[in-house]
Amino acid sequence: MTPYVLTVDPDPDVRDLRTADHLLHTLTAELALPEGTFGCTHLVRGDRPRVALSLTLPSEPLLRTAQERLTPHGHRVSHGAPDAVGRAVIYPGVTALTGTLTITHLLTHSAIDRVTVLGTPTRPAPDTRLMTGGHVRPQWQNGELVLTTMPAAGGTLVPFEVRDPTPCCADH
Repeated sequence: MTPYVLTVDPDPDVRDLRTADHLLHTLTAELALPEGTFGCTHLVRGDRPRVALSLTLPSEPLLRTAQERLTPHGHRVSHGAPDAVGRAVIYPGVTALTGTLTITHLLTHSAIDRVTVLGTPTRPAPDTRLMTGGHVRPQWQNGELVLTTMPAAGGTLVPFEVRDPTPCCADH
């Protein structure tokens, strides 16, 4: 498959990942994008810090249709991805990644290529259980979709990114 990629710079600017995730889900539904679509968030730094989106589509006609339908809504749309390290929100198999499952299940039922454990050089055993919390956000690294996890109770793993993180200094 030849990837066809669009960057969507939302109007108005999006400044947080939760809003960007929601917008990706909304756009995917409105555009009726098929299985096989990837939707990623990208942190843009510089004079105008924000979160841009990318859509990787399975065909050129879908790319053209998406571009034509997004532009009239004020979104700035351009070809290609803003960078190579997008955080995947929409990807093949994501809807099946709920509850507790094994690393083998995760790798065979989704587009995720590899799982790492924060602070360890080795990959987790295939039968290691992962408690997803319904929030699995892998990131592109060197052309692979990689989920970073961390150890949890009972020898399980959890995704490093949690749905509702506690803000820094929340008790101050």
